[in-house]
Amino acid sequence: MSKLFERLLEKRGLGSDFLHPKYEDLTDPYLLPDLEKAVERITQATQTGEKILIYGDYDVDGVTASTVMADTLTLAGIKPENIDIMLPDRFTDGYGMSSRLIARAKKQGASLVITVDCGSRNHAIIDELNTLNIDTIVTDHHECGDTLPEAVAVVNPKRPDFTAINGLRDLAGVGVAFKVAQGLVKKGIISDGQEKWLLDLVLIGTICDNMLFTGENRILGYYGVKVLAKTRRAGLKELMSKARVKSLTAESIGFQIGPRLNAAGRLQSADLSLSLLRSTSPTEAATLAEQLEELNKKRKAEQQTAMKEISAHGVSDDPVIIETGTWHEGVLGIIAGRLLEDYHRPAFALSEVENGIFKGSGRSFGDFNLAKALNFAKDSIIGGGGHAGAAGVRVDGKKLYEFRERINEYYKSLHLTNQEEHLRQRADLDVLNLADLSLQFLDELKLLEPFGPGNEEPIFRLPEVDIVNISRMGAERNHLRLDIRDKKGNSLKLVAFYASEQWIALTPEDKVVPLVKLMKNDFNGVKSVEARIVDIELIS
Repeated sequence: MSKLFERLLEKRGLGSDFLHPKYEDLTDPYLLPDLEKAVERITQATQTGEKILIYGDYDVDGVTASTVMADTLTLAGIKPENIDIMLPDRFTDGYGMSSRLIARAKKQGASLVITVDCGSRNHAIIDELNTLNIDTIVTDHHECGDTLPEAVAVVNPKRPDFTAINGLRDLAGVGVAFKVAQGLVKKGIISDGQEKWLLDLVLIGTICDNMLFTGENRILGYYGVKVLAKTRRAGLKELMSKARVKSLTAESIGFQIGPRLNAAGRLQSADLSLSLLRSTSPTEAATLAEQLEELNKKRKAEQQTAMKEISAHGVSDDPVIIETGTWHEGVLGIIAGRLLEDYHRPAFALSEVENGIFKGSGRSFGDFNLAKALNFAKDSIIGGGGHAGAAGVRVDGKKLYEFRERINEYYKSLHLTNQEEHLRQRADLDVLNLADLSLQFLDELKLLEPFGPGNEEPIFRLPEVDIVNISRMGAERNHLRLDIRDKKGNSLKLVAFYASEQWIALTPEDKVVPLVKLMKNDFNGVKSVEARIVDIELIS
């Protein structure tokens, strides 16, 4: 083990149990509230040949969780023809259990509905199902209300009556679905070990839902990478091929696999991604993967068009950016996120979805809570809600100006200071000798994968380097390459994609301290270490 890697482990307080977690150390699934009830009801369904409707969500976590639950039921002995999956439509249903599922359950003759990644706040829909003698099992990971719905079981680690254990509270929706599979294994309903083949989707859903990668998720993620490397899913194989995934990292999953699976729900229907994940035919899978590839290209184009429009007219000086346009509502959250990233301010992106009605998404950071801001502005909106960092809203076009004023009034009332500190990149270690950033060290870093919140990809600060060469790259000359050298003569190539104008304007005479993440370059069979710039400190 290299000295630099030892320093990194010491800084993060990590030991061999983190580097080499054991599958058998996964938490007992029956510690989750109501899991025993859920397993009993599913077991009953296997014995009586009932029809089951799985209701999910349109994002990656919801689609992977739906697939995991369907696979779990199949492994438990439910015939495939007795399993139906329904995903909501982003544009007509929104998040949560839609009233349309009532008709779907009746049509399919379902006597049991199992939710994944939703359901904890859908009391009315569950009550209506109860009147039709259709039972409901809720599996979810979102915050609960003051009361729980009248379901057979509410398996949710965020229930107020549950004490978090080993990171169970941080499970994604797909992680909760997996714990149901584990519960069925412990009861002998599913053969021991068969549930491990579900971990490829558990990994993808957990990364794409931005969950903490500590405790339970660390174990699930560690083994999820191994399963994804030898996945049996024809759809995933084709998708990774189309996306040109070369190595299975949190970055490739989060920025290559995830966006393609998400593109269907954003622009069309998440059923396309669901069909891909469930496909057993390589030919069908190839066709579906190609469709997702095209949708993802369209999503990128929509996003880029919006950002160019905004850049052309400039944003206001308000502390909260609120932009309106005629953009596809499926990319509003992405646009808001890009505005936050580019301008370091909370942001809303809204688009007119029907005559005079605007729908929007907001993104925030630091101490500005979007849910509280929308509550403050409730008299100027039709409706909205969400979390501190992400929220949705509907506004009458006649009240857009009032909405903008109220949101910014709330921000100013908080008298917030130093908010950009929440966005500042912080290095794990200073590296004085670039020779320490070796291929061996790069391989050692892989032991920490998959990265995610709570286990972020390491950042290294290079305080004693000189710029040897600067060059622009790309058709639009907006990517940057820096060749640097340390005091001992060791060199390293740094790159920055879509670099800021401030970085592109650097000269060899400038004194800089780069903050970087490492990556491996393999050109013509020759491997070398390179780095991606995440920030540059300028020394005056």
